Amino acid sequence: MKPELHLLGDHLHRLVKLALDTGEAATVEEAEALFAGYQLAVAVGADAARNATHQAALLTIVNAAGRSVLGGVFVTGDLDMPLATPFPGASTLAEAVMQLGGSFEAAAPGAPTLVLGDAALPDDVGFSLRVTFDGWSGGVIPLRHGHRLAERSGYAPAGVLAGCLGVSEAFQHLRRSNPAAGRRRVGFSLWRPEMSWLDEVARGPQLSALPSSAWLIGLGNLGQAYLWTLGLLPYAEPGRLQLVLQDFDVLAPSNESTSLLTAPGLVDYRKTRAMAAWAERRGFVATIVERRFRPDFRVAEDEPPVALCGMDNALGRAALEEVGFSRIIEAGLGKGVSDFLALRLHTFPGPAHARDIWGDVAVERADLLDRPAYRALRKQGLDECGLTLLAGRTVGAPFVGGVAAALAVSELVRLASGAQSYELIDAHLKAPEHRTVLAQSEGFRFNPGITEPQSVAR
Repeated sequence: MKPELHLLGDHLHRLVKLALDTGEAATVEEAEALFAGYQLAVAVGADAARNATHQAALLTIVNAAGRSVLGGVFVTGDLDMPLATPFPGASTLAEAVMQLGGSFEAAAPGAPTLVLGDAALPDDVGFSLRVTFDGWSGGVIPLRHGHRLAERSGYAPAGVLAGCLGVSEAFQHLRRSNPAAGRRRVGFSLWRPEMSWLDEVARGPQLSALPSSAWLIGLGNLGQAYLWTLGLLPYAEPGRLQLVLQDFDVLAPSNESTSLLTAPGLVDYRKTRAMAAWAERRGFVATIVERRFRPDFRVAEDEPPVALCGMDNALGRAALEEVGFSRIIEAGLGKGVSDFLALRLHTFPGPAHARDIWGDVAVERADLLDRPAYRALRKQGLDECGLTLLAGRTVGAPFVGGVAAALAVSELVRLASGAQSYELIDAHLKAPEHRTVLAQSEGFRFNPGITEPQSVAR
């Protein structure tokens, strides 16, 4: 058997796998060629290029779409502007976009377009969405509707949210998997997720407090999206944020396709050390824990009392309430062809217990081995064990992780603000208007330790 076949599971792009699992591609090469034909255009107006939350949205779009739309992300507009949002290693918006792999060439005709700010487009442009936000609300609106929110800066996760929703709608359009994509208003309020994001009340107050500590469990798709979103928050003193980063694994090539802070040069590094290095470049203080999450350790009194969990492991998630965290914010993503756009967020303690939710979870896998691409791999020499392992790899999208991270980090920021928390947020990006949102009781409120944000005019 060829070594590259044996390692295919660690190398295969997690969205390219979608074309294998649907049966539309007969080989891995055919699936890769399909995704290489997808492009995204981004038009940036002069006002957006100077706006901190617009900058957060743009950088998130380039980062997430560059891992999803493999034909390239093509950005137009004057980006030779100072960075107004934190980004380690760059001083201008153009430098940051280039570091994330964005191109300043023209996209192919017909490529879907995301519009930020007052950028002008031809009247005959095809698929086009305005990325817009205000306060804690963010989303996308068809350009022909001519509507945009006030776009007052101040809460970067709203930019992360809006950017990822734009990439999601464009991706569903390119995949022809959802006729509604690009024809509707899609958004969330990170302040009141049960409300319409277009409601004035849902836009929330000016940012007044930021968390000073967090324990991140799992540093893959979700964990890195948490860290990316935390990194965009306007900490007046970044060194006041104390992080514990926990994982036991090393970065594989497939992590590049789903994880917002993984680059080719980091492959084979331990996730904890690569992410701690990024956090420290951002100015945060990071401690690492290189072990699996199990119920046989205890959180010390001087360690972060709040956990942001991104584990893809039912046994570990079942033990979340047993190690001494005062509050837990947990998110999970869908895995297969029909549910990779799904996300679900829990907070603990609450009416539901982690042990009850995940203590007896049976692993279910669709029978994919009769799909043409899997039959072709069997003919090439991949044995049944290798085929089964490959079939069990999840389909994953960085823009879904980004939406979940915006919601989860906002739970943490609301804790720091003494505001409402939510027991459950359950949504699917194919029909996000049909989400389920359950509020926590008043007794859930807890001070995780706070520090001040920079003053940002709204």
